[in-house]
Amino acid sequence: MPEHSVKHYCGLFGIWGHPDAARLTQLGLYAQQHRGQESAGICSTDGSTLKRHVGLGLVDEALSAHSIERLRNPVAIGHVRYSTTGSNTIQNSQPLKFSFSGGDVAVAHNGNLVNAALLRQQYESQGHIFQTTSDTEVIIHLLAKPETRDHSNPIAHVLENLQGAYCLLLMFPDRMLAIRDPLGFRPMCLGKMANGAHVVASETCAFDLVDAKFVRDIEPGEILTISDDGLSSQRFGDESNRRQAACIFEMIYFADPSSDMFGQNVHIVRERMGARLAQEAAVEADLVIPVPNCARCAAIGYANESGIPLGRGFTTSHYSKRSFIMPSQASRDLAVKMKLNVIKQAVRGKRLIVVEDSVVRGTTTQGKMGALRKAGAKEIHLRVASPPIRHACFFGIDFPDPKKLIANNRAVEEIRDFLEVDSLHYLSLEGMLDCVDRSTGGYCTACFSGSYPLNVTEPFEKFALERRQLPLFPQKSC
Repeated sequence: MPEHSVKHYCGLFGIWGHPDAARLTQLGLYAQQHRGQESAGICSTDGSTLKRHVGLGLVDEALSAHSIERLRNPVAIGHVRYSTTGSNTIQNSQPLKFSFSGGDVAVAHNGNLVNAALLRQQYESQGHIFQTTSDTEVIIHLLAKPETRDHSNPIAHVLENLQGAYCLLLMFPDRMLAIRDPLGFRPMCLGKMANGAHVVASETCAFDLVDAKFVRDIEPGEILTISDDGLSSQRFGDESNRRQAACIFEMIYFADPSSDMFGQNVHIVRERMGARLAQEAAVEADLVIPVPNCARCAAIGYANESGIPLGRGFTTSHYSKRSFIMPSQASRDLAVKMKLNVIKQAVRGKRLIVVEDSVVRGTTTQGKMGALRKAGAKEIHLRVASPPIRHACFFGIDFPDPKKLIANNRAVEEIRDFLEVDSLHYLSLEGMLDCVDRSTGGYCTACFSGSYPLNVTEPFEKFALERRQLPLFPQKSC
């Protein structure tokens, strides 16, 4: 588990054509709980009416057995959320459900729309009323515009107005749409169950839990429609510019190691990164230990390549939430203390290579290194299986302020001194890219390189849609 104040995106799951669709959706969300732990929700349809239930907390807290029974229908979509735009409130919990002149629609979204604030300002100036502070709601307002309803291809028309990263599940009473943005920032895949039901998820690990077989990835710039008539696909966006910008942070940290993503297995990629790190930053030591849980794959690769034994320096509690999605630094620090405890007898007197997948703010990493030193570690050599994070992300990872990044405008030696370790080495950008399969397209490395695949003219801050709101009828002072 990294020290991050970084937060994740969200997880999507949808199923068409199974009598127990809501329960299976609940399982699919549970399998993707690592993608968001603030809220969860499901919307289902019987072909004429949409039913929705959302709640705050983990899947088993937000979705009770009673709510799942109430949602029993052959079609359902679900969402687990970390709020990268807007606060963690029940109003912002997804799937969002709306009624407009075109009928009922539910939407679940993974990613960030960088032009959401501008679109919302335009609509509010025209008298539109928004019910949430989520960037996702602008999609509904686009869909409800008269010119959209009159368009020959309404969905494609809506999507061509969006800028940023998005995977979407849209559910109408008679069809479900799975959509991936033209640059393919976020992962999304199609599966099939033994009874013929079609399944869509953010990660393939969700298919394993519901006994579905992976069919293929949803392609960048694809609208896949699923209905009782089967599957149909269309493309949107600029067909002459089919470059890809898959988020490489998925491979480094966010995705479940068992998932296959962007054409490769996550665990294998992380092992390669650890092995490449050992090649780039060899050092004499007695033991390789990971910072659990996500650095374990990279630590295996490092140990195998270096020949230095792999050991365990921390114990972990399985009953604590992941610290990277905690809302404040104090709660993140407490979560780390509750989750990680040093095994003193394993590290005392040892020269340690500590493998971490990434370092964002550095504050809780500093605490972990201090705990190892206090336990009697002789030397601490920190090895990070990704390059230094120096730049903001506007596409769904919650570190939009570069001033809060420890590597921003700091040399590696300065970071080493702050973390109080004997040596520090990051995986090079070239080394990282050599570990992934680039035959199917490119990767977004903006947080490392500063090279953005989209121009962000107005940096978008998480609470921007809330801070700009004023009371409709201000109270007069007495």
